[in-house]
Order: sequence, then C-alpha cells, then structure tokens
Amino acid sequence: MKIVVTGGAGFIGSNFLNGLVPRHPEHSFINLDKLTYAANVRSLAGIAEAPNYKLVRVDLADFAAVDALFAAEKPDLVVHFAAESHVDRSIVGPRDFIDANIVGTFNLLEACRKHWPRGHGLLHHVSTDEVYGSLGDTGAFTEETRYDPSSPYSASKAASDHLVRAYHRTYGLATKVTNCSNNYGPRQFPEKLIPLMILNALEGKPLPVYGAGLNVRDWLYVDDHCEAIWTVIQKGRVGETYNIGGRSERKNIDVVHAICAILAEETNQPAAKLTGLIKYVTDRPGHDLRYAIDATRLASECGWTPRETFETGLKKTVRWYLDNPQWIEDVRSGEYRKWIDRNYGERTAHP
Repeated sequence: MKIVVTGGAGFIGSNFLNGLVPRHPEHSFINLDKLTYAANVRSLAGIAEAPNYKLVRVDLADFAAVDALFAAEKPDLVVHFAAESHVDRSIVGPRDFIDANIVGTFNLLEACRKHWPRGHGLLHHVSTDEVYGSLGDTGAFTEETRYDPSSPYSASKAASDHLVRAYHRTYGLATKVTNCSNNYGPRQFPEKLIPLMILNALEGKPLPVYGAGLNVRDWLYVDDHCEAIWTVIQKGRVGETYNIGGRSERKNIDVVHAICAILAEETNQPAAKLTGLIKYVTDRPGHDLRYAIDATRLASECGWTPRETFETGLKKTVRWYLDNPQWIEDVRSGEYRKWIDRNYGERTAHP
C-alpha cells in the first residue's frame, strides 16, 4: 500500500512515521510537507534513508503541486496531519490558518476525488477537540457534541472537518475523522505548553502561565495518539468520527508543577527553585475553560485505550528533552532550517 502522510515533519506526523515506517516495510510512505517553521527534518533522521520512505516538499494550498503528486504517486491512503495549530499564532495572524487548514484540506479532497475511482482510497483526517468549544466543570465531548469553536485556529479546523464529511456524503469519498485532546511527547515544537515549560525551566527562564492556570485539558501522549489513528484506519467505520482522549484531565498549573517536580528529580535540584520561576500572565482572548474527551466509541468499536498515564508519559517526555540537547539546539538556533534551505531553497517541489 502507498501512503501519503501530510505534515509528516511536524510533531504528531513525525512520531507517526517514526513508529510505522520501520514496522511496515510492506508499505511505502510519502511525507508531503510544506516544511514551515514547526516542521523539523531532524525529527525524521532515524527513517530518512529507509527504502520505504521519502519526503516531498509540497504546499497543500497549491493545488497544482498536490495534483501532480497524486498523479505521480497514486496513493491508496492519505493520513492528513498538516495544519497550522498554535492558537496564539492564529489570534495574531489568522490568514495562514485559513490557507493551510481550510484551503489545504479542500485541495487535498479535490485531489482525492479526481484521482480515486469510487470505492478506492481512504482519507483519514486528523483534527482537534477544540472544535467543540468549552466545557463547564462537568461533562465530556462526544462525537455528537455541537461544534462551537472559539479561536481562528479551532474555527479553521471545524471548517476542515465539515469539508471532509461533506465530501464523503456528497461524492462518496471514503473518509474517517478523529478529534484528539492535547498531545504531548517527544519532538514537540517548544511553543506548546509542556516543552516550553521544560526548556524554560532548564534555562532558569520564567514559566508563563495564563490567568490563574485553572484551564483544564485532557492530555494524550503522542505515541498513544498515533496508535489510535492507525487503529481507526484499520478498524474504524468509513464515514465515522472517533474522539481520542488520554483520560488525563489536568489544570494547566498542575501540569507545570508536575514538570517542575520531575525536572527537580532528574536534575537533582530543589523543586521550589523551579516552581519559583512560575509567572502568571494575562489570559489570552477566548481561552476555553475546559476540554474533556469521551472516547467510548473508539474503545468499544476498535478496542483502543491509551497505554500511558499522564505521569508515565510526562516522565518519558521530560527524559527525551534531557537526552536530546542537539535537537533542542537545532530548534532554538534555527539550524534545522538550514537543511531545508540547502535542499529545497524557496521552491515548492513538484514530483
């Protein structure tokens, strides 16, 4: 089977490919990535020379490039990770999110519709629980929860979800959708909460926490998420949506304290020294109070439940950042971008 993975140089996509490429030599994997600021080819060093893997630079907003790739590669499966995903960036500059998340998904769907005869191919669309909006103190999102996005990011993802479902219902395109809770783990770009706290704490920098730190998220270890996606691809019903959660609700401030406690143990310094770096900052606009996922459908239909608890996953995550200083330095210095410039320059590659 030939598999196109969009956004495979990003956080979740790179973990997905690192896990599957060595385990499935019978499949060919084509990593279709625009290689924006958060795409790190260093995260794929372990599979870069694998005979069943290749990276192609394509901007999903360029339909001609997407169309050419489909014509050349003739994929059987598309796993669609590619998206702009940082809420704060979407508030400051929403246009990139419209182009990547809505136009990019539309172009991908159009390419699938053009190149796949009815009954051939599958597009698996990876989305977020943020499309559902905010919960109160109780309850959880199910697959039937009404969409109520709060940020330009979540609104763009909601639009892409609706497009995917519409192409299934209107054109008969085989699709599956998953909506996940907050991911964390190795190779996450350090603009997100957990890697930002780890790296700032290691350098003695302030640990910025929005508001009073009482916003609640359900945390999902990235390897669990990748296994869930592969499970849905294999066992999920075509045309269905599956929520993926980690069963690990935590207040943001509790997450920061947990990181400080692990780092104190791992680096042999007082926890109070690290927690003293916490700095409360003005909350961001439209900050949803609480997310929680009900993943009953996924468990009952596909037999998937997370392997990691928040405690075990967080320890693995902290350890990975401690053990990979070169990856961190490449990101912090921008060194990882030089590989992209050397190999691709400003061009967008057509196969």
